[in-house]
Amino acid sequence: MLRRTLLLGLCRGPLGRGLGTHRGGSILGKVEGRGGYRGSWMAPSSSSVTFRTQDPAHDVKTVGRLGGGDRDGKMSEIKKKIQSILPGGDWNPLYDTSYLPPEGSDVVIVGGGVLGLSVAYWLKKLEKPRGAIRVLVVERDHTYSRASTVLSVGGIRQQFSVPENVQLSLFSVDFLRNINEYLAVADDPPLDIQFNPSGYLLLASEKGAAIMENNVKEGAKVCLMSPEQLRNKFPWINTEGVALASYGMEHEGWFDPWCLLQGLRRKVQSMGVLFCRGEVTRFVSSSNLMKTASGEEVNLKRIHEVHVKIDQSLEYQPVECAIVVNAAGAWSGQVAELAGIGNGPPGTLQGTKLPVELRKRYVYLWHCPQGPGLETPFVIDPSGTYFRREGLGHNYLGGCSPTEEEEPDPGNLEVDHDFFQDRVWPPLAQRVPAFETLKVRSAWAGYYDYNTFDQNGVVGPHPLVINMYFATGFSGHGLQQAPAVGRAVAEMVLEGHFQTINLSSFLFSRFYSGEKVQEHNII
Repeated sequence: MLRRTLLLGLCRGPLGRGLGTHRGGSILGKVEGRGGYRGSWMAPSSSSVTFRTQDPAHDVKTVGRLGGGDRDGKMSEIKKKIQSILPGGDWNPLYDTSYLPPEGSDVVIVGGGVLGLSVAYWLKKLEKPRGAIRVLVVERDHTYSRASTVLSVGGIRQQFSVPENVQLSLFSVDFLRNINEYLAVADDPPLDIQFNPSGYLLLASEKGAAIMENNVKEGAKVCLMSPEQLRNKFPWINTEGVALASYGMEHEGWFDPWCLLQGLRRKVQSMGVLFCRGEVTRFVSSSNLMKTASGEEVNLKRIHEVHVKIDQSLEYQPVECAIVVNAAGAWSGQVAELAGIGNGPPGTLQGTKLPVELRKRYVYLWHCPQGPGLETPFVIDPSGTYFRREGLGHNYLGGCSPTEEEEPDPGNLEVDHDFFQDRVWPPLAQRVPAFETLKVRSAWAGYYDYNTFDQNGVVGPHPLVINMYFATGFSGHGLQQAPAVGRAVAEMVLEGHFQTINLSSFLFSRFYSGEKVQEHNII
């Protein structure tokens, strides 16, 4: 709408008439500007052309022959010189509107992180026929400076207590190992995801040992170890307080999150996906009052239009759409509220909110010359403290999730260094004595899209806002499951049901029914 207004208004304006060209020996034209600024010019096939204005100081003279093959090039130079003295911008009389989103898109994906990009990829990969679906990705942070994807530690594991989480990770690790079969782009260099298959090592106390034994699920290749076996394999570990250990034999490790993000972005652009730098501020929808089988009245809504506020501007562009995918990560709860989700009486489906909120987590990088070597896995202590090796120079990444009482203010990404001293370092040094001499080199903070209900993902459509789909709420394991989740959402959009992995237990409706997906291995 805004683009159309700009174009129509400007075409009627004085510069819309432009300067014509003619294949004969002369070119005649007239240019008018504000306040009677006029000029006329004549360009015969001679050695010089002068453009005269009412102010002689602004006359432009060009020298050179216009005949033969040089004519087009010389005329281009003349136009540039003329434009330099006229009010306005480029020679093209129309404003540049390329920064605006399109006026319509079949699917609008809110959030251009790895989950949103994965949904875009699979929509284009699975569409029939090719080019049938127009997909727009809206991302407000084009630098990804606050994105959960690039601020994570990049781990991927199969050791989950929920079978669906195991299946999601198994597919995703296959995707990562064969990433160039999925994301290769002609004439671009291959991606190097820097996958490090060192596995995860989960440690359990007496209290957690029974749960750990029950967590070994079909498809996950895991080795359970006693404290003695643990000491033999990893002699640098102090096994005090450890009753059982679970070590991933394959399909686990860590990778470069930035490479995955950029690889997905590059690929989907080559597939025709559109991008817009802006923020979704409003949904325009219609509603119909319906009655359920039990006689309860419900209001079914359908989004018809998404309003996108343009980055660093007061402008907004309405985008007509058929489907909206909420992949806004830690901000997806706010996006859901814009669509009216949760705006109803408490205890009803209409009043059920998307329980995903912003949670800040710290990551610390430290150096320890006497620390564990190249065989170091991704270690998770019973205290919740974790660490992994970073590179080859005895550097390590790690941290610990705070308790509910310790939750930091998510309003900024400042790092609390006292948290490392008080909560992270003591259990680290107790579990790995060499870490008593570590030195912290840097630290940063990132966001979890924390699902306060059961810390598991939300995938699929909303039951009342019938054309809004979710890919959010993974509480720290969204990056590692993104390739599989994107495929699942695309299947639901295109086919109306999950095809490869049944994620029905991850639907929004569980928040209303109270049926939690209880995952014990949340870091």
